Amino acid sequence: MDTPFAEGPPNGRLPSTSDDADMMENENMETKIGSQESFTEFMAQSLPQKPGPVIHRRADRHYSKRMRRRLVYKNGEVNITQTNIRKRRRRYLADIFTTLVDIKWRYNLLLFALAFILSWLMFAVIWWLISFSHGDLENSSNKNWKPCVKEMYSFTSALLFSIETQHTIGYGARHTTEECPEAITVMMIQSCFGVICQAMMTGIVFAKLSRPKKRAETLMFSKNACICKQDGDLCLLIRVGDMRKSHLVEAHVRAVVIKRKITKEGEVLPLYQFDVDLGYDEGRDRLFLVWPVILVHKINEQSPFWEMAPEDLHREQFELIVILEGIVESTGMTTQARSSYLPGEILWGHRFERLVTFQKENGQYQIDFSRFHNTLPMDTPQYSAKELSEMSDRGHQNLAIDDDEEVTSVGSTKHDKFPSPYVIKRHGYAQTDFDYDEDDLISQESSVQSRQTNESETLL
Repeated sequence: MDTPFAEGPPNGRLPSTSDDADMMENENMETKIGSQESFTEFMAQSLPQKPGPVIHRRADRHYSKRMRRRLVYKNGEVNITQTNIRKRRRRYLADIFTTLVDIKWRYNLLLFALAFILSWLMFAVIWWLISFSHGDLENSSNKNWKPCVKEMYSFTSALLFSIETQHTIGYGARHTTEECPEAITVMMIQSCFGVICQAMMTGIVFAKLSRPKKRAETLMFSKNACICKQDGDLCLLIRVGDMRKSHLVEAHVRAVVIKRKITKEGEVLPLYQFDVDLGYDEGRDRLFLVWPVILVHKINEQSPFWEMAPEDLHREQFELIVILEGIVESTGMTTQARSSYLPGEILWGHRFERLVTFQKENGQYQIDFSRFHNTLPMDTPQYSAKELSEMSDRGHQNLAIDDDEEVTSVGSTKHDKFPSPYVIKRHGYAQTDFDYDEDDLISQESSVQSRQTNESETLL
């Protein structure tokens, strides 16, 4: 059984995008890549170009159709249909309140109207039968006749009296008398039924309006995920944000990769869930979501992306699902927002554009949500995290061998200016052999500090 995921995009050379200035950087001109561009577009720009026809991914409608085959849509809806459930209607009727809350609004409003109209008609028939059996309709013109319900002459009068009784309107013309005990009993029953029916319908409408599911409409996920180096490690980045000022309480996030797995016994598990660590041990999965936050997944040996290189990303068939949960501050109910990313929606060698600035004129931090989905390219090795780790280990081994060979020949020459155990750092770079100029060092350090001060005033 194959997994129902999208295949990779078609091969071909893609056109390059126009250059635009990154206003959030300090006088650096970088190429801005929008979030709607896929990983293959950026790779095609960086690889050597070969002669041939230009094919754009968006022009391939067949590829766009394959991209829709996903388990979880971007809006969080699950692409699953349930069939062959025994006694399904009976199970749904057993939990009637949840069923009424989950159904669509048009069915809910239709049920609301039918519940009242049918109850009015049912009790109107009962009132008409009481008046008919007592002879009130035949003796309506007899002024000496004492009816069960005064001013009731037809079925229309019975319907009006039923509405007045159920909703305690009481216009004053029609009312029951002590002539018929059955009329008094029906009036008490209808009064109780009207209160119960109105309370149920009002509760269902209120529960449907205050569902925490609608709170997820104001929680945003980036259209693309990014892979780049951060603190020396390959990391997967996803941006989440909240558009409301009433923030989520105890917000936390988790992610899984749905992918096919083959067990040691040869069994194929088509929809196996691989856990994606978003900093659970360090507490980075618990979010303070007052501004858009970038989720970071460090690609290590336990990561499902450990052996994926850029050229392997689109050959894999998987779906990354991100789930954000929290308590709605205004109602106290728990809400959940979901989104997913296919291989074509993961950009290799990109990072998210900064969107939080500090306004000096009013002293507030401003969030520009027009840049929420924008990404910027950055230098990233075109190797998997496993290959980078192996190359780093070999580099450390060779460096250790070179240090052992040079310790006797080079170590004695370093004592002319500085002792060999000491390393002087200038502007963050380790230096061991240079012409020392104290005035030049002080002036350069002061310029760096002033530039960093200006950045802190305009950039988060």
